Amino acid sequence: MKECVGMLLAGGEGKRLRELTTNLAKPAVHFGGKYRIIDFTLSNCTNSGIHTLGVMTQYSPLELNKHIGNGKPWDLDRPNEGVTILSPYTAKDGGNWYSGTADAIYQNIHFIDQHNPEYVLVISGDHIYQMDYKKLLEDHKQTGADATISVIPVAWEEASRFGILNTTDDMRIYEFDEKPAYPKNNLASMGIYMFTWSTLKSYLLEDAELEFSSHDFGKDIIPAMLGDNRRLYAYRFEGYWKDVGTVQSYWEANMDLLDEDWSLSLNNKNWRMYSNDSTFPPQYIAETGVVKHSLVNSGCWISGTVQSSVLFKNVIIQQGSMINQSILHPGVKVGKNSTLERVIVMENTEIPEGTTIRIGLDQEPLIIDQDNLTRILS
Repeated sequence: MKECVGMLLAGGEGKRLRELTTNLAKPAVHFGGKYRIIDFTLSNCTNSGIHTLGVMTQYSPLELNKHIGNGKPWDLDRPNEGVTILSPYTAKDGGNWYSGTADAIYQNIHFIDQHNPEYVLVISGDHIYQMDYKKLLEDHKQTGADATISVIPVAWEEASRFGILNTTDDMRIYEFDEKPAYPKNNLASMGIYMFTWSTLKSYLLEDAELEFSSHDFGKDIIPAMLGDNRRLYAYRFEGYWKDVGTVQSYWEANMDLLDEDWSLSLNNKNWRMYSNDSTFPPQYIAETGVVKHSLVNSGCWISGTVQSSVLFKNVIIQQGSMINQSILHPGVKVGKNSTLERVIVMENTEIPEGTTIRIGLDQEPLIIDQDNLTRILS
């Protein structure tokens, strides 16, 4: 019997990331100089002692599955434990794609049951944060909860954009408001759940029989549990957390890595980040002549100037060029005397000599790939 099994939802299409997810699942998008977005959640599992993990993929899973492999970089390749890629179940009558977050878990009940856990952790692969799930589990056990939901305080002016959990003084949840016009508090759900498995399983089986259910945790399972007066508690998380579901938030999260005031760190020896893309983490470089306040990965060749930017491996910046507040994915080549400001350049794109692209602070950062480059420059 396992005490806790992790179930990682990684099938997001991520339409709002536009070109970044045209042929790529959102969790597989490059991030932070050497990582993929999903590396943060996988590293959280490793650092939290969650060594049995089911990863549910759906949209464009090839690159994501290749990246995860057998889970070795995250110590998830242990015998009788480790990581298991769980594609949508296909029955003899044709089966279905996952129709919601709860349905994804329901379709994999057999995987969970074979480990016979007391608790199940449900997490997502498309958020940037560093969190100790052991503390969440300890809180869940101390309160005797049926479900514990991680929450984070958000700015009051943004609270109406989130699912808000209203709680008593002891953090017991009595109401869930989905994007309320007039929020009662600013505790937003992070989409991170700890369940007592026997309780969750009964609700999943019941929900699967409901014709008009959307089979979603936030819309169906949690409200049903609240309606039955189950013990639901909120767990308050105080660290850095960002949903990188838009181009703007993806750009901001990369830029946040350059801000020493943030609690998020790629070089924290007590909370290591793992990935299969490279042996060494990106270097944090401040004031070295041509590179200022940037994350630069190995294999980069820089003859121009790079400032407040994130560069992945094998990027080439030729003489006379200036890169500012930008993200350059692996293999990008920038020709001589070019200027790029507030842009995201996708993998293996070649920027011609003499190119100037500047995006103002009042505009969303621009995504550039080889296919749209001609249109952008015309």
